[in-house]
Amino acid sequence: MNNYNEKETILMLQDPSTQQKAFERIVKAYSEQLYWQIRRMVVSHDDANDLLQNTFIKAWTNLDYFRGDAKLSTWLYRIAFNECLNFLNKQRAENQLSIDDADAALINKLESDPYFNGDETQRLFQKAILQLPEKQRIIFNLKYFQEMKYEDMSEILGTSVGALKASYHHAVKKIEDFFHQHD
Repeated sequence: MNNYNEKETILMLQDPSTQQKAFERIVKAYSEQLYWQIRRMVVSHDDANDLLQNTFIKAWTNLDYFRGDAKLSTWLYRIAFNECLNFLNKQRAENQLSIDDADAALINKLESDPYFNGDETQRLFQKAILQLPEKQRIIFNLKYFQEMKYEDMSEILGTSVGALKASYHHAVKKIEDFFHQHD
């Protein structure tokens, strides 16, 4: 995110003559971190790429609704998570899978992912994360991988800080239990 200035970019977004340039900056500044957040939710590289594209398309078409009272990152994350949850729900419905079966399908994707180059411990860690309920998985990923503050998460997810802390704690406990079962 070198030399990316949020205030300047927001001002540019509000001016029709610089709007497109500002949006290009946003895409450049946030693509990688959004990609990895999405990828951790949906596992597949191709699905993650599609959802990242959808996120930016939605952001572009809904620019008028961005009021600048939240951070751009908060707004983009909210769009991305909604895209992920819609995608996962649609996949479940299309395949008529229960939540457990859908998690198993994600784990199968992880197992056969040619882009995954981690060792066995990392693979187990990813499997453990995929066992978490979707909302818990989002919270765990944001805290663990992005080191995001609970206050920022609260804005993105519309959940109280206390509930987020509890959810993260439960997620960590479930991951620990998963590891105990597999050693």
